[in-house]
Amino acid sequence: MPDTERESATLPVWDLTDLYSAPDGPDVARDLETAHAEARAIAERWKGRLAELDGEALADAVEAYERLHERLARLLSYAGLRRAGDMASPETGRFHQSIQERFAEIAAHTVFFQLELNEIDDDVLAHRLEESGRLGRYRPWLEQSRSFRPHQLAEDMERLLLDRDVAGSSAWTRLFDETLAALRFPFRDRRLTMEEALDRLSDADAGARRAAASTLSTVLGENERLFAHILNTLLKDKEIDDRWRGFSRSVSARNLQNRVEDEVVDALVGAVKRAYPALSHRYYRLKAGWLGSERLAWWDRNAPLPEADGRDYSWAEAKRLVLDSYGAFSPQMAALAGRFFDTGWIDAPPRPGKASGPFSHSTVPGAHPYVLLNYQGRARDVATLAHELGHGVHQSLAAGQGYFLAATPLTLAETASVFGEMLTFQAMLKTAPPEGRRALLAGKVEDMLNTVVRQTAFYEFERRLHEARAGAELTAEDIGDIWMETQRESLGDAFAFDDSYRAMWTYIGHFIHAPFYVYAYAFGDCLVNALYAAYEDGSEDFEAKYLDMLAAGGSKHHGELLAPFGLDARDPAFWDRGLARIAGFVDELEAA
Repeated sequence: MPDTERESATLPVWDLTDLYSAPDGPDVARDLETAHAEARAIAERWKGRLAELDGEALADAVEAYERLHERLARLLSYAGLRRAGDMASPETGRFHQSIQERFAEIAAHTVFFQLELNEIDDDVLAHRLEESGRLGRYRPWLEQSRSFRPHQLAEDMERLLLDRDVAGSSAWTRLFDETLAALRFPFRDRRLTMEEALDRLSDADAGARRAAASTLSTVLGENERLFAHILNTLLKDKEIDDRWRGFSRSVSARNLQNRVEDEVVDALVGAVKRAYPALSHRYYRLKAGWLGSERLAWWDRNAPLPEADGRDYSWAEAKRLVLDSYGAFSPQMAALAGRFFDTGWIDAPPRPGKASGPFSHSTVPGAHPYVLLNYQGRARDVATLAHELGHGVHQSLAAGQGYFLAATPLTLAETASVFGEMLTFQAMLKTAPPEGRRALLAGKVEDMLNTVVRQTAFYEFERRLHEARAGAELTAEDIGDIWMETQRESLGDAFAFDDSYRAMWTYIGHFIHAPFYVYAYAFGDCLVNALYAAYEDGSEDFEAKYLDMLAAGGSKHHGELLAPFGLDARDPAFWDRGLARIAGFVDELEAA
């Protein structure tokens, strides 16, 4: 925890009035009314006519459609951020649900739009793009939309799916979030939130780690049947959607959204799994020896080393470390990151009911990103700050692309965040005293293993879940079996897993919120390792090329973005190069 209660109380809390004045404010009502009018006007003016428009007229239609969706996204962002800040509040939950329902009602008027765009003949659309420079700038968005042509349904079916979502998958996701936020974990003389209980797994006191593991396992186990039911429902919901849309693999829809080929993801996952023995298996055997054991308990996975610097980092120290690290690489990056501290864009203190997972939410180009943390003063919290500010810098730079082109595919969305972590780590490593170097290096290796190996194991867990759920509903016992299997494979024989670990899948929100999101972390870490190697090798104009890559947002394919650095994610050696940096760190620890 931070040094004092006063430090925790003075951590920054975000100011959402940059989006709207209040949930019942006139600006919220006005934007809902305006959006509804815009949606009806788009339908009245262009429904059934998109294919016959010339280039300039089609540009008018696309720009109007973009304005509508940016307005709706602003409303959804505001409701979602308020909910993340206090998930225990019924009023906040009700407001979020009402905005989702209004979104579905308004967006239903324009379901036709992308369906009709996708039905325009390729040659006709190519001619329209040549006719209008305004339309031409939307080429990447149009190409991405049209990649879903084989999987789109009739308009009435698409409207049904949109309407059903608020009482379907979104409702189950809300139940998961609110249940998890309400859980309390008895720990000695306190009742901890999820984030606080998980933080105790990194405590220097072995007894505290064991007690935290016990309370986590007990409370999550007591709720396992509910979480299993939620997961089963969402797995089946996705299977139905994939079947109707003609996706042959459960991951393919995510890959298409990410603009990455199935074979590229397969190559990544295959490379990481082949590297398990050289990375995680080898490292955790070393760690067991450092901690004086033959095997590790699962709750010792993130245990600090005996010589680790266990001091707390004040918020001011964390801010200085991150901004100095960013500034040494790029003054522009540091200036962009500094704005988050100065203008109410960060919500840092942990509190009951707050979402447990950190994030940077881009909102819309007409506003700015917001960062959520649960800052408790650990070295890992400093790394998390560096990570989320990397997202924030990326989102700020990409905002110039406009709403449809600013969003970066998940495969590249973790680039700036992981790069920001690496900058901060390298700066801390250079100034670390000799006696603290091993602990700092080990901490970085663990972060990288959590990002690459653990997230790949999560991907395998999801993949096997979807395969198994296609046959029948899964019991909590079935899910626990798959969880234990994938964890043993990824972490190796250095761990002595017992049944208390079986329910630890239940709190991982990515399985609920965004199926197959997790491989993006491994993609991003390996990509950044390869990028950082190019940076260390003195790649010409690296800073400028890197910032240009971030500013491109979603306007380019990963192949185009990586080409200036001489990198190609389709080359199997690319992943081995990224994994080699982690192996090199383990080599250094092994030789120490």
